[in-house]
Amino acid sequence: MNYEQTLEKSKKHNQQHLLTFWNELDESSREKLLDQIGQIDFNSLDSKIQEYVKNSAPTKLPSKIEPAPVYPAIPQTPEHKEKFAKAKKLGEELLSKGKVAAFVVAGGQGTRLGFDGPKGDFKVSPIKNKTLFQIFAESIKAAGIKYGFQPHWYIMTSPLNDEPTRKIFKSNNFYGLKEQNVFFFQQGTEVNYSTDGKILLAEKDTLATSPDGHGGSLKALYKSGAVAEMKKLGIEHISYFQVDNPLINIFDPLFIGLHAIDDAEMSSKYLTKCEPLEKVGNFCLGDGKVTVIEYSDLPDELAYKKNPDGSLVFALGSIAIHIISRTFIERLNAKGFALPYHRAVKKIPYVDTTSGKIIKPEKPNGIKLETFVFDALPLAKESIILETIRSDEFAPVKNAEGADSPAVTKRMMVERAAEWLENAGIKIPKKPDGSIDCQIEIAPSFALSAEDIASKKINLKIESGQKVYLE
Repeated sequence: MNYEQTLEKSKKHNQQHLLTFWNELDESSREKLLDQIGQIDFNSLDSKIQEYVKNSAPTKLPSKIEPAPVYPAIPQTPEHKEKFAKAKKLGEELLSKGKVAAFVVAGGQGTRLGFDGPKGDFKVSPIKNKTLFQIFAESIKAAGIKYGFQPHWYIMTSPLNDEPTRKIFKSNNFYGLKEQNVFFFQQGTEVNYSTDGKILLAEKDTLATSPDGHGGSLKALYKSGAVAEMKKLGIEHISYFQVDNPLINIFDPLFIGLHAIDDAEMSSKYLTKCEPLEKVGNFCLGDGKVTVIEYSDLPDELAYKKNPDGSLVFALGSIAIHIISRTFIERLNAKGFALPYHRAVKKIPYVDTTSGKIIKPEKPNGIKLETFVFDALPLAKESIILETIRSDEFAPVKNAEGADSPAVTKRMMVERAAEWLENAGIKIPKKPDGSIDCQIEIAPSFALSAEDIASKKINLKIESGQKVYLE
């Protein structure tokens, strides 16, 4: 669109303020601004503003909310034992044939950790101080060796950290992975709004934007050409995880196999919530479809509801671990799909269109919209949920201190390593309170699971206070 067309379109949707500073801009700034405005979907803009920006009402919930069926971490019946054995074997076969790729959502910065850079470059391992990226890369490489396939890793960055992330990988020689097997692409963005529905300007020639949330990954995978490459390579399943969880079991043959056996399009892992209002999404059946309801949206009477044995009725916590079929992403994008937006009131710096000055607000002044990947679950024809154990697979590093902090994550990494060794007959020194009295770090090249430890003959004596690194 040229200036006149853009102005007309903007006026029609009450956004003409975006061109306030047109006469002050040079040619390249004008082109930049027109290009950004041209990318706005004006057809859906007014309804989006009405429904998500101006409307502060909570998310509309399904009319019928029930507990979702799940697979337990350990099979409880002979039928389940038989199915789990078949599923694990199938998962191993799919891995060995190169049918599964790794996919990490890594668009975040380490700001909440007091770290200036991509969160994936945050050092977190207890002894060697490995970064999250290094831990994932070593795990992916080790799985390739274990199952005999050439691993492919897809990494979604954001406009803010794309270039630094690529530089980090290059300077670390891709952590031993083949450069051609690591595929970077950027997630999309959403414009930011004032509370009355006006799109904000970050600069006189720049719209205020923010990443569109991990739900945007399903479009970005397709748009970037990643899905087309997967099809060419024969990759059928995508192991989805987020960049903050170093305990993730990226290539879990049981999970992959159950997903494949049940012809699922998008599957999930859950852990049992530690308390009714734990800040994780809640898996349930919403009007008969597998759905995640955010902790902030689940009514208290359901959050606290208990079974006769005292357990929570809605105890399934969502931890952003999924297997997604490539054909599911192709199907969604072929017909065009839209995930619901989630509204967040934030402090958003903006250009005041009266004074031309950049305002840095002290209080929340605007709305950011993002989508969540779990909102694609109801769109799947089939979906399974598998239990995982918190101590085995979930130690996210989110906050500088307290819950989900580096100190907690490192402790959990040590505790898992100690448990694996203890199960293999190695004596672990303990303090009087039962906590581990040593530091242990197990490199993925040494073991990816407790099973891998059990299959080795390890002659190891660990003393109190000792640092043990196994590779």
